[in-house]
Order: sequence, then structure tokens, then C-alpha cells
Amino acid sequence: MSATPHHHRAAKRTRRILATAAGLATVGALLAALPAGATSGDRHGGRHHTPRTVDVQLLSFNDLHGNLEPPAGSAGRVTHTNEDGTTRTIDAGGVEYLATHLREARKGNKFSVTAAAGDMIGASPLLSGLFHDEPTIEALNRLKLDVSSVGNHEFDEGAKELARMQNGGCHATEGCFEEGKKFRGANFPYLAANVAKEKTGKPLLDPYFIWERNGVRIGFIGVTLEGTPNIVSAEGVKGLKFGDEVETINKYTKVLERKGVKSIVALLHEGGAPASSSYNYNCDSPGPGDGISGPIVDIAKNVSPQVDALVTGHTHQAYACSIPDPSGKPRTVTSAASFGKLYTDTTLTYDRRTRDIVRTSVASANHVVTRDVAKAEDMTRLIQRWNALAAPIASRPVGYISADIENPFDAPEKPIGDLIADAQLEGMAPADKGGAQIAFMNPGGIRAGLVHKAGGGEGDGVVTYGEAFTVQPFTNMMTAVDLTGAQLITLLQQQVSGANAAAPKILQVSKGFTYTLDMTKAGADRIVVDSVKLNGEAIDPAKTYRVAMNEFLAGGGDGFPVLKEHKNKLVGGSDLDILTAYFAAHSSAAAPLAPPATGRITVVK
Repeated sequence: MSATPHHHRAAKRTRRILATAAGLATVGALLAALPAGATSGDRHGGRHHTPRTVDVQLLSFNDLHGNLEPPAGSAGRVTHTNEDGTTRTIDAGGVEYLATHLREARKGNKFSVTAAAGDMIGASPLLSGLFHDEPTIEALNRLKLDVSSVGNHEFDEGAKELARMQNGGCHATEGCFEEGKKFRGANFPYLAANVAKEKTGKPLLDPYFIWERNGVRIGFIGVTLEGTPNIVSAEGVKGLKFGDEVETINKYTKVLERKGVKSIVALLHEGGAPASSSYNYNCDSPGPGDGISGPIVDIAKNVSPQVDALVTGHTHQAYACSIPDPSGKPRTVTSAASFGKLYTDTTLTYDRRTRDIVRTSVASANHVVTRDVAKAEDMTRLIQRWNALAAPIASRPVGYISADIENPFDAPEKPIGDLIADAQLEGMAPADKGGAQIAFMNPGGIRAGLVHKAGGGEGDGVVTYGEAFTVQPFTNMMTAVDLTGAQLITLLQQQVSGANAAAPKILQVSKGFTYTLDMTKAGADRIVVDSVKLNGEAIDPAKTYRVAMNEFLAGGGDGFPVLKEHKNKLVGGSDLDILTAYFAAHSSAAAPLAPPATGRITVVK
């Protein structure tokens, strides 16, 4: 089945395959006993021909991030481009609806396999995150997920916790969350072909999985982005090393071929950026792959031509493109946005004679997980069960807002980011708390906005602990450090250069800190140095400033190595505690908090 030992479910799969092989051997013996020229289908003079090709349905999604309930606000909408060029938004997502859509899509398909491209867990809303994502693994089992690659967020709590997600068992420190019930783990294999243990060099988890139905065999290779250590806490990847995506996929493609598996799909937690945010955008116009950019393009162009399709993720974008492989032949590369708002339906035409996919017959499209279908009752029961356990903590009010405080995906400056940075500055500004003058927040750590009128129609502007947790689910500890003005300028430049050149990561900044981002220029030159000011005064390169940030950033995370040069670090409270304290100090039912005004970052396009 794979190159490394698996848990007990893998053993069950092995027994099924051996049983199938034994059955085929028996059929072969019976055929050999028939008269020359006879087949099992011509006992009465007729012939039964098995079709040479069969269509295999590949259903896929990515970056669920434990969003079992419908994501709120803009996080729960997708954009559709109409034939006349106008656009409209569609409310989407929610595992109750995802289950219904997937089950409906499978009907009438004899050969159907469901796969995912990582970040199924991690950075999850409180309903799942409070229980270390056990509810999401349980939901994925019910969705009949066959296989998934790991993503960077699968490592948020380290390798041991990831192993628990795979194999089951109660949490190391918190025990079992339901009396009399032990977490059973994932029924599907998590694949981590390019993640190895530093001491042994052996893969952390299975590198590949072979799916088989009635003689049809498809191999899945799972990898995460090589840069995972740059975007996960050091503790989460301790003792692990991450290999090159292309080299790893090509290596295991050869392994699968030696096992007689010629139909291969790569599950890759790395992605790209289409030219349009509409899920139905044609990224093959004017030619294959012309409408997409980012890391996935170079990867796809170098992965072995023997790989028939790439299911990708990480960038939370929607696309179904045809990027040329090394031989110049178009190959399907897909991504289904995030949070369960879309799923991808790909038809792989399998040739029984060559045991390979007929590449010219591959068709793929993204479909919206609309909320106008019946909810899957088993998922509703699952959500209700875990909500009942979470309710005492989740429903506690922590603040009030007067309007939506949004987290727009493609905006350099986000209202919710401004709010978080302001809270962090206030929390770390007192002399005994760090004396911070400026606060920076990494955009990847902001997982949602705040909705004034929730989907259930509460409309009272109450912010609950559960909603605040959904915004900042990592519980990072805050720090205050010394940085020079010159280092601050370098920090801003690293947002748009170095590791972040292809996909800029624009830090959210606290009030009083302003600068201009000139997107008409390239690389570090996009930062207009003379525009960088604190409370109206130009930043002095030689002066030392006290700066607040979470420990992940302080360690150089998200491609900001200059932050590791800090001095005089003081550790404060958690980012979530600081956010809830800010709400307590600045909002009430009678005087709710208004969305902060943007304009701290001036963007030139």
C-alpha cells in the first residue's frame, strides 16, 4: 500500500486488497479452464466486452480549517461572474451543506474518490479548535474522505498531535472530551511525502496511497509546501525537515510506477493566484494556464509528466487550470478556495489497457457549496453535540460592535487587522507590559472578521468569546522588543521582497504608524521610505523603538528574518486575551465599538 507502516486501518485496506487479488486469481484459474477462445461471457454464444476506458470521479477540496458551521460574512461568500461580465456573490460553505453536495455528486458514479490538499485542521473556529480539531476529523470521516495531504496548519500543534489526529487517542494533557468516548482518529490516510524525521530521515507519515476499485488503480502522492517551517511555530516543526515539492513528487512517481501504478494524482498544499477572484474564472484564456501566477506555476511545469493531475491549496483561491507539464502537454491543476465553500469535480478517464489516465479526456470544474439544499442530518447532529460541549465557553459575551468589522482577503489593510493591532499596542504599551510604541500583526494570523448581524439573525452586535476565538485561534503569546528604525524599514521591505516577493504579506499596523506602498514598483522599492512615520514624525533609522508583535513574528515567521534580530524581549499575555480585554475596555451594549478607520497604509496602484 505504501512505503511506510500505517495504522490499523491501513491493515484493513491491505486485507481488502489481498482478498481482491485472491478473487482475481480464482477468476483467472476458471478462465484458464475454459475451452480455447472462450470467455466467461460467451457460454451461450454471446460476448460481453468490458469497456476499455472508465470514468473516475475525483472530488476534492482544500483548506477547510475546521469550518464546520457556515463561515460568517465575506469569509462565507464566493463570487460568480455572469455571462454579461457582471458579478454576484453567493453564500457558501458549512459542512452540513458540503456533505449533501458531495453525496449528491457521487450518485451514478461507479468510480468515485474524494481527496483533499491539506489544512483540513488548524486555525479553526472555536467549535473545532477548542477540542483540538477532533470534531473536524470526525466530520471528514463522515464525508467519506479517502485521502489528504498534510498542510502547514496540520503542524500547528506538532508532530505528536498530528499523529493523534491520524491514529486516535485522547489529548495528551486534556484527556477525552466526551465521557466514555475515545477519539478514533482519521479513517483516511494523511500523506506527508516531503516531511521527514531529522534523526532517521524517514517519512513522518505515509508518502503515498493507492486507491483501487475493480482493477482501477490510482496513486496519490501528498506533500506540503517546502516553506512550512517559515509559517509555523518552531515548536510545531521541531525535529522535522521539509523537502522540495517537485523532487519529492517525482521521486514517489517512480516508486508508484515500479509498483505498476501509472495513474497518479499529486495532492499539494501549495497554490497560485488566478487573475480573477471569481470561482468560475477561465484561467486558460487566452492559453493554458495564462490566467494564473504564483508558486504552483513553476511547480506544475516541473512535476513529472507521469502525474496526471494536481490538486492544490494554501492560497485559498479558486481555479481549475491547465498548466503545461515539462513535455508541454496541458495538465489539470485545481484548487477549491477555502472553508468548504467549493468542491472540485474532476473526471479522470482511466484506460484499462495502459493503466493510465487519458489526459485529453480530463475535465474539471469548481462547484459552489450552496446553502439552498437540505442539511445532512448526521452533520447537524455532530455540530449540535460539540456545540453543547462548547456552549459554556463559546457563548460568553466579550464585547459589542456597531457594524461589521471585515477581513477582506485581497485588501492590504483590513479593518479587523487595524483593530487587532490597536488592541496589541494598548495591551503592551504600559511600561511594565513592554512599553510598546508600535504593533504589527501578521495577516495570516487573522482568520475571520466580526459580523454585527450573525447568520442566525441576532443583530445585537454582541461579540462572543467563540467569535473572538475564530478571529484569532492560535493563542500566540505577545512580545515587546527593541528594533531600530532601520530594522523597521527593512521589515516593511520584507513584506514585498525576499520570501514574500511573489505573494506579498502586508502586516497590519497600529494607529499612528503610516506609510505608502507603491505597487507600480517592484520588490523592496515598493516601500516609499520617506513616507514611513510614527505619529507624523519620520522614522529615524538610528533610533530604537519598542515594538509589539506575537511570538511567531518575533521568531522571524512569515518571511520576516529581520525580526529575529530584536533585543530586550518581554513576553506578555496571549493575543486573544489582549483582544478580549480591549473589547471590555472600549465597548458596551450602550456604546458599541465602531470599525476603525483605515488609511494607515496608502496604496499606489
